[in-house]
Amino acid sequence: MTSSSSKPGEFELIARLFAPLATSRGAFGLTDDAAVVSPPRGHELVVTADALVAGVHFFADDPPELIARKALRVNLSDLAAKGAKPLFYLMTLALPHNVRYDWLKAFARGLAKDQREFGLSLLGGDTTATPGPLTISITAFGSVPKGRMLRRKGARPGDLVYVSGTIGDAGEGLALLRRKRTAPKKFIDRYRLPMPRLALGLALRGMASAALDVSDGLLADLGHIAEVSNVRIAVEAGRIPVSRGVDPVRAAVAGDDYEIAFTAHKPVALAGVTRIGRVERGRGVVLLDAAGEEIAVKRKGFAHF
Repeated sequence: MTSSSSKPGEFELIARLFAPLATSRGAFGLTDDAAVVSPPRGHELVVTADALVAGVHFFADDPPELIARKALRVNLSDLAAKGAKPLFYLMTLALPHNVRYDWLKAFARGLAKDQREFGLSLLGGDTTATPGPLTISITAFGSVPKGRMLRRKGARPGDLVYVSGTIGDAGEGLALLRRKRTAPKKFIDRYRLPMPRLALGLALRGMASAALDVSDGLLADLGHIAEVSNVRIAVEAGRIPVSRGVDPVRAAVAGDDYEIAFTAHKPVALAGVTRIGRVERGRGVVLLDAAGEEIAVKRKGFAHF
């Protein structure tokens, strides 16, 4: 994370690197203590926040552009699972003293690239020093038509369970990086740079009965839907979409996928989604083999504490 270039003071840093990212009128070019926002007419604001910590959510020597983009995208993934369109974000950076200006310039370039790709802008935030580790906290704002946000609560017995994309790729990428291997690159890319399923989230408005993004593990996250909906979710291991060579049981408990898992009252025919199970009476989430027997797993996903 170091370079030969020293970094300027806090306010000069903001003016040079981050003010150009604050293109929204209500951000005032990051010259004020606060910003002003309002959702489009007939819409509500959807707000989500995630913090990423070096050594926990990314490797400290990962490319700074990719760290920035991942920090933004994990928040966009939350908005996608709510059926929201991105608008703005706030960002707080806790920077160790060995983070240099060249690193920060690359970090800002990563943010700018994804702002252009996903159509949102920086609204404000804060920068501070820390003895470590590097910590990035982002709060993202999106909009949905009033009363149309997708929630975790809403699944009911008889619903079908779906997930987007492939599951377990990011977990494989993390395992490769821990072993200091760089191939297959596809898996490492999925870990370092998730793809928020924003278009899918918009399509699921009025179609999904419950939804969330898969961040801590497929089983763990579906367990949240089961808990707040007071239902049991049965996932068929053989139906989980995985890349070649990835074990579906291992994939079901891996994290960092940032796909959308959802339930629906009726069959869904959308590109890129796979039916993986059903909603039943009862509580919790289970993984079933081809014979319908429960597969015992030691953990259902990543635990923060």
